[in-house]
Amino acid sequence: MGFFDRFKKAIKPSNSLLVNMNDMLAKANAGHYAVPAININNLEWIGAVLDAAQEMRSPVILGVSSGAARYMFGWRNVVNMVENVMQNKKITVPVALHVDHGTYEACVDALNAGFSSVMFDGSKLPFAENVEKTKEIVKLAKKYNATVEAEVGSFEAKDGTAADGELADTNECTAMASQTGICCLAAGIGNIHGIYPDDWKGLNFDKLIDISRNVNNIPLVLHGGTGIPKTQIKKAIELGICKVNVNTECQLAFAHAIRTYVENRNDLDKKAKGFDPRKLLKPACQAIKETVIEKIKIFGSENKA
Repeated sequence: MGFFDRFKKAIKPSNSLLVNMNDMLAKANAGHYAVPAININNLEWIGAVLDAAQEMRSPVILGVSSGAARYMFGWRNVVNMVENVMQNKKITVPVALHVDHGTYEACVDALNAGFSSVMFDGSKLPFAENVEKTKEIVKLAKKYNATVEAEVGSFEAKDGTAADGELADTNECTAMASQTGICCLAAGIGNIHGIYPDDWKGLNFDKLIDISRNVNNIPLVLHGGTGIPKTQIKKAIELGICKVNVNTECQLAFAHAIRTYVENRNDLDKKAKGFDPRKLLKPACQAIKETVIEKIKIFGSENKA
């Protein structure tokens, strides 16, 4: 299916429970805090993250990778799941449903499915092509009242073992921010996806300051929020970061809780039906919720809904 075939699909209904990122990031930018962007991986993840955001009165961005979307049976099913959970739990805080590191095709498909925001990751493309494709995604997103995040500079550790992540080119950041109509910009400042190596050098605040001064007040995004020391995250927020992505830390908490449940042989308790997946996953969901609450406190978004 080509771009224009996808474009012709029905625009999502205006009564969606989801919002885009414009208002929440503008408020974060003005208030010097960051909105948590938490990747979701299944139904339990959705409920746990929304529970945390509602309890803390924090806006929240639910991130979905293409792999997670496939695991949850497609972009449209993710939209339906999130909105149904929001309705069931009577969620009142602002919730954006956002594609994380989407290809061009993934962003188009997710927008057609009802996502309120997308990140087009063209960082591996020649810069001029990254800009042009970002413009096309922004044009389509406007038809849906959706927002677009762009990326300049990769967040992958070089050779998987480098002590420092890639630093984005400030001139490219300026061009991306000024030429495309994006809502926010993810720029490499030494951050890395996943678990950080022991010899990681830390965030490059000089680069962050340089980028922040040159992007005309466009909200900036910090990827790889797992493993960055709290002091560095807070300083990054003070210097212009308005959205912080977290994924690995929630996955680790989820896995640890299940491991503990099984190692304690709770799943073998037939009388209590400890093998029931609802019981097996309950401590894991609580672990996600607690992790998200901790992040909300660090990011300063509590009571900002």
